[in-house]
Amino acid sequence: MKKSRAVLGVISFLLSVNFLSAQTLEQVLESHFQAVGQKELLKKQTFHIKAAVQQMGMEIPMEMKIKRPNKFRMEMELQGKKMIQTYDGEKGWMIAPWVSPEPQDLSGAELDQAMEQANIDGELYSYKEKGFTATLLGKVNLDGSPAFNIKLTGEDGNAKNLYIDADSFMLKKVKAKIEAQGQEFDIEQNFGDYKNFDGVLMPMKIETVSPMGKATISFEDIKFDEKFDESIFSKP
Repeated sequence: MKKSRAVLGVISFLLSVNFLSAQTLEQVLESHFQAVGQKELLKKQTFHIKAAVQQMGMEIPMEMKIKRPNKFRMEMELQGKKMIQTYDGEKGWMIAPWVSPEPQDLSGAELDQAMEQANIDGELYSYKEKGFTATLLGKVNLDGSPAFNIKLTGEDGNAKNLYIDADSFMLKKVKAKIEAQGQEFDIEQNFGDYKNFDGVLMPMKIETVSPMGKATISFEDIKFDEKFDESIFSKP
């Protein structure tokens, strides 16, 4: 009888630990959504960004237009030539003039990245409905400050770690693996200089570090709810 009670006690303890871990994850996410103004963001139908990318001594103008539910267009001007990448909610394509003047269909990792860019609300919001599993791995020391480490795993098994500041509850860092030109790379993104836009806090600087070097995106202007012509998302 004592052994049975002991076993039941251990099982009860383990179940309570799992429950508390799940509750803790949801509490962290709820605080994060409140901090960034997620409720206000859900009301926005379009998202227009003007920015500049600093990489290898060059500054590259960039413009992104995103429209609910899942449409995305990015333009970058490099050495007088414009690169365009678009996702229309079903298919993606790009024009890279230094490769070909004709639009090329996106597939694999490139298509996945375009689909991710089209997600205005971010990966953490409604992560279960998007096919992800989230696990809170605890707190870590991140650049001298405590941060929550959340592992986000997709249905394909690919995972990334998102670090949320334990004080501000803003996203500070993402570590992931990406595929480019048939090779897999570790990549790190650092988010900072948050600014309030109509009740939504957005990072004004994103620094990306990979084996290919460092690139910094500096956001110049962010506007919500502009009218976009649907044709900009269609393949020419």
